[in-house]
Amino acid sequence: MALQPDEKKKIIEKFKLHKKDTGSPEVQIALLTERIKKVVGHLKEHPHDKHSRRGLIGLIGQRRRLLHYLMARDEDRYRNLLKALNLRK
Repeated sequence: MALQPDEKKKIIEKFKLHKKDTGSPEVQIALLTERIKKVVGHLKEHPHDKHSRRGLIGLIGQRRRLLHYLMARDEDRYRNLLKALNLRK
């Protein structure tokens, strides 16, 4: 359920703020969102996989904390990211 290196590179290229950016909140949130989508797809096929469900809850919490951090720091970047990732808040 981990992201493949080529998938990860595409996401980083799309959301990076500068040439060597791999850790900005936007990139981290985009990567977490993609991982969440993969785990949700897995759980649709395997609804009794409790370990993956627990991992999903952790990923969602981490993404929520990063979104809150970004909202507090720069609301315009936050809103643009929500639109780009089709997230609702």
